[in-house]
Amino acid sequence: GLSDREYLHPTVDHILDETQGIIVYQEQVMEIARQMAGYTLGGADMLRRAMGKKIQAAMDAEKPKFLAGAAENGVDKAKAEETWALLDKFANYGFNKSHAAAYAVVSYQTAWLKANHPVEFMAGVMNCDLHLTDKLAAYFHEAKKTLGLPYTPPCVNRSEASFTVRNGALVYALGALKNVGVDAMRLITEGRRGAQPAPGSMGSAGAGLAQGRDPSGEDRPFATLYDFARRVDLKRVSKRPLEMLARAGAFDELDRNRRRVFESIDALISYSAAIFEQKTSNQVSLFGEAGDDLPEPRLAQFDDWLPGERLNEEFAAIGFYLSGHPLDDYLPALRRTGVLTLDEITAKAAPSGGMIAKMAGTVSGRQERKSARGNRFAFVQLSDPTGAYEVTMFSEALEAAREHLESGTKIEMQVEASMEADQLKLLGRAVRPLDAAVAQAGAAGFKIFLEDGEAVPSVASVFEGLKADAGRGAKGAIRFCLLDPGLPGEVELELEGKFPVSPQVKSALKSLPGVLSVEEL
Repeated sequence: GLSDREYLHPTVDHILDETQGIIVYQEQVMEIARQMAGYTLGGADMLRRAMGKKIQAAMDAEKPKFLAGAAENGVDKAKAEETWALLDKFANYGFNKSHAAAYAVVSYQTAWLKANHPVEFMAGVMNCDLHLTDKLAAYFHEAKKTLGLPYTPPCVNRSEASFTVRNGALVYALGALKNVGVDAMRLITEGRRGAQPAPGSMGSAGAGLAQGRDPSGEDRPFATLYDFARRVDLKRVSKRPLEMLARAGAFDELDRNRRRVFESIDALISYSAAIFEQKTSNQVSLFGEAGDDLPEPRLAQFDDWLPGERLNEEFAAIGFYLSGHPLDDYLPALRRTGVLTLDEITAKAAPSGGMIAKMAGTVSGRQERKSARGNRFAFVQLSDPTGAYEVTMFSEALEAAREHLESGTKIEMQVEASMEADQLKLLGRAVRPLDAAVAQAGAAGFKIFLEDGEAVPSVASVFEGLKADAGRGAKGAIRFCLLDPGLPGEVELELEGKFPVSPQVKSALKSLPGVLSVEEL
């Protein structure tokens, strides 16, 4: 309160009355210079300019002038030095009063919006940085984890080109994917709600208009990949953006096998091009709607990417892990080996530093530098299921670990953690591949939930294959739990013997057809 404030000097205390004795505005700096050190208005403005531009040399040049003026006004030298130190410190963050007032209003408004309309606020913020992946990753982490907001992943049936809010959830923008282009994504959303082109619309411009957004158009979700190709001119969208959509899982509602969609894009583009050619020519098909008589191409026959591959493809398209994390299946085993998550380290690290801990992460990048002495050091970017972080590694540790620090590699790392000005600082000491770190920390076994009994032989055959090639690593029991609606209640079966129960095996099992989930016993 006012009674607690520290008074600076009788010549200037009245200047700081409205801000409780604290220098807040540049105008107060000018007034202090005039009252305490006898500056002219012009001289005070020069001081303000030096501060505003944060030019230390210009500030240093002003100091003797200020001290001399203060001495002439009979101000004690120590008090003048103290006042100058305050002015010098203020130079790093001060505004003029009109700026400060505007900033305060905007800060209040944005804080109110974030507190009262968090989903809309985060959508707006993310639209401001639609093409800055690093910022989007931080915002999405804030929305999902800190604010706990519901979200819809990228989806050709629900997303717009930009971030939107639908039914209270943040809908991920198609235009925020890497290498897609907002205009190309608008072709998709317009095709989704656009009027159907009339047969015989002339020329490509006519087709563009016909495909354009019908003002009264309602969303008509795409039913299949072929429906998508018939309603969106995929040649105009082009191959690379369509690949990014497939990798991000934006076609999951039309076909859950992302790899099959990815490998079928050329065929879908050719099919779409033939249909749009017919629509823009003068021909009216004997069979009604233009293009209805064109045979649908066969989709490429591929098994889907394994869970780890799916996440890596998603990462390539989105720029961060959205639907899960490569270490999700490792967490229980890591717990058993004493590894801490980023959240846990952040909570435990202290300013005094020196905390030694084990962390795990997937490497996303590395920048190497040379110190003035010629020693190499590196900044390594990693992430675990609780967030992204950076570790600094010096020459000795770096040399020993370099082969394990390639993008996409999963590692365990011994770190020294400390808090500096509310920022977590991590120094990497030793690194080893994650699979080696958890090799002996397998589960007691797996309980595999299946949607029907027909899936049992295919899953059991995986284990028979593993049995022959068991090698090192922990072994455990394998139990099946059938949730077949045709059976009375749950049915449990157990395989004879012990089988490998590593996180990799868990991940592979989850990708098999008929497997609903895998839990550790």
